[in-house]
Amino acid sequence: MRLEFGTFIIPASADPGRVVDLAVLSEALGYDLVTVQDHPYNPGLLDAWTLLSWIAGKTERIRLAANVLNLPLRPPAVLARSAASLDLLSDGRVEMGLGAGAFWPAIGAMGGPVRTPAEAVQATAEAVDIMRELWDAGTRRNLRFRGEVYTVDGASRGPLPRHDIPIWLGAGKPKMLRLIGQKADGWSVTLGYLQPGDLQRGNAIIDEAARKAGRDPREIRRIVNIAGTFQAEGGGFLQGPPAQWVDDLSPLAIEDGVDTFILITDDDATMRTFAQEVIPALQERVGKALPASSDILRPARVRAKRREGIAYDDVPASLRATAIEPGDLAYARVRNTYMRGGAPGIVLKGSTIAEVQEALAFARRHQDLPFGVRSGGHGISGRSTNDGGIVIDLSGMNRIEVLDEQKRLVRIEPGARWMDVAAALEPYGWALTSGDYGGVGVGGLATAGGVGFLAREQGLTIDHMRAAEVVLADGTFVRASDIENPDLFWAIRGAGANFGIVTAFEFAVDPVSPQVGWAQFVMDAGDVAGFLERWGAAVEAAPRALTSELIIGAPRRGQPLVAMVLALVDSNDPQVIVNALQPIADIAPLYQQQVYLTTYANVMANASREDHNGQGEPVARSGIVRHITPRIAQQVEQLILNRGTYFFQIRSLGGAVNDADPEAMAFSHRTGNFVISAMGSSKARLDAYWTPLQPHFAGLYLNFETDVTPERIAIAFPTPVLDRLRLLKAKYDPDNVFRDNFNIAPAQTIALGGRTDPAPAAPPVVASLAGSDEGGEHA
Repeated sequence: MRLEFGTFIIPASADPGRVVDLAVLSEALGYDLVTVQDHPYNPGLLDAWTLLSWIAGKTERIRLAANVLNLPLRPPAVLARSAASLDLLSDGRVEMGLGAGAFWPAIGAMGGPVRTPAEAVQATAEAVDIMRELWDAGTRRNLRFRGEVYTVDGASRGPLPRHDIPIWLGAGKPKMLRLIGQKADGWSVTLGYLQPGDLQRGNAIIDEAARKAGRDPREIRRIVNIAGTFQAEGGGFLQGPPAQWVDDLSPLAIEDGVDTFILITDDDATMRTFAQEVIPALQERVGKALPASSDILRPARVRAKRREGIAYDDVPASLRATAIEPGDLAYARVRNTYMRGGAPGIVLKGSTIAEVQEALAFARRHQDLPFGVRSGGHGISGRSTNDGGIVIDLSGMNRIEVLDEQKRLVRIEPGARWMDVAAALEPYGWALTSGDYGGVGVGGLATAGGVGFLAREQGLTIDHMRAAEVVLADGTFVRASDIENPDLFWAIRGAGANFGIVTAFEFAVDPVSPQVGWAQFVMDAGDVAGFLERWGAAVEAAPRALTSELIIGAPRRGQPLVAMVLALVDSNDPQVIVNALQPIADIAPLYQQQVYLTTYANVMANASREDHNGQGEPVARSGIVRHITPRIAQQVEQLILNRGTYFFQIRSLGGAVNDADPEAMAFSHRTGNFVISAMGSSKARLDAYWTPLQPHFAGLYLNFETDVTPERIAIAFPTPVLDRLRLLKAKYDPDNVFRDNFNIAPAQTIALGGRTDPAPAAPPVVASLAGSDEGGEHA
């Protein structure tokens, strides 16, 4: 049994600095929790919630709670928002201690309700429900609650707290004790107010109510506030030397299940003595009598939302504390990707190789369920989330380190995001070409290709890979390079999601200018076909230091059709930048232009760190073409003008991308100069205009494609490459464990369903480009 300890500080307004100092001391002495009284009607006391916020800012680790909050004077919907906000600001350190109310004349004098005991119990029950509902930010519909005491009519949910805030109730009467058993996470009581036997009777009532509600009584913490005096000679209860305190308190833990002791004192000497002489001895005695269990106890409300077919109780012990189930509050943070909604049955967080191996073994035991592996969770293709299946989340594996400064060799784990990679490499004057959106995870992109704003100069991300550390389908951990497992290394670069879970990459990175030219143009695309042709020709003729992409949305009634053109020039010479960009600026009238001299890391710092909350299932298509020919441009024009797509994009390849040996790795389409991609809400409508484009394709880019049919796989890989991949799949993943992706079936088997990457932002000026139409502007 693990005991926890806290302090209970009187929030005296006469000496607010001392109150805060005692809280800081509590943290320094190793206490788990600091609590304060809440009597809003007492002018001699500081407001508890304000004080807790100040304490949060002065401390780093210790958890925070009121002991207990006066519910009648704090509307639960507002209180829920306050608690969630402080929990976010304090990095998950808030606990919610609630009291049904006392001192009713004083509450009434403050304008609060004066309730009967029955009304107070009902109000508390409804408040618990309201707060938990509002914290459930993963539910998109607004909260409508009509109770006997409280009404909430369409309140928006959120913010989502950092952690699942436990609610414990301060109570002593049977109705409140039964409510604790039914709904609460803890029972808080002050030992000095109890009569002999009250603690045992209270536990019995709570336990019985919990079982009737389908709960395990162990879900409910037992929190006891204690007070006493240290003295040389023994006296009454908690009136004696530290050894006597240990004797007095140990039966409460061993026999009565108390797991949290909160010391009521404003004396720093008492705090020190208790922390240094009582806590260690008490922990040791209770630990011997009640050995700690490794079990992670999931509340009944979490277990109730478990999905069928998953052996939740068999999750490996090393993963239980971080595993996230549909009933967990944190589920809203991990269920969706950036681009689409999902509802996995469990998300397993792997932060070490051993944890990844155990998570994969668990997934292998559920071969009938969908299975995804996630790094950053961008997810255009949708294959890093699912419905009712298993997701292995690698976001915790995100280290970036320099292995050899002379060789510019770096090691990057899959959960790192590209904006963090760019920031880490910037002090060295280096950059690693990647996608165009800094929020994309390294793992999904670096196993498929990597098309970004340095592509024409540096090539693809996979062109820079020198080695990979991989957990194979059977759990074996191997290293792949040109020397070790070279066939696996060949396959990983372009079809990696089929062959294992990469837990680290080694890349040779390139120098980059201290500042680069970064251009954002809004251009007239009314003549869609002509615009595309001219842009394609200008990019192909541009120096390799320039890489560009364009984005066109669906036409809007009464508004001109415009294109967003983005371009990066790897130079810090303003004239070189202007000369490279001018031909692009000349292809059509400019409605707006911004050209910056900034760093590559700033270009990639274009993503939010908020949790992904994509919705729906967008359809995406991809194709690689050699040139933007008149025929391709005309067919794309039909696609856009007929609303077959709401997001159309072309990224430039060519240059260094074409230099690589097409046989050196599984990604083998080295003749293309452009990747075309489109997204739509209707598969039938998108395909009606996309299918005529297919004869022009010289391949496709896996991360922009949601169709996983064998026909698409045949476009993605030339026949000799696909045949070789199938043979290697039979060697490294004969059971097709990594099947729920852009799947390459093992030789002698049939195929099925892979992974992600898109878009950008800005910051001090280079120059204005000639060719702006009226209304164009520059910074």
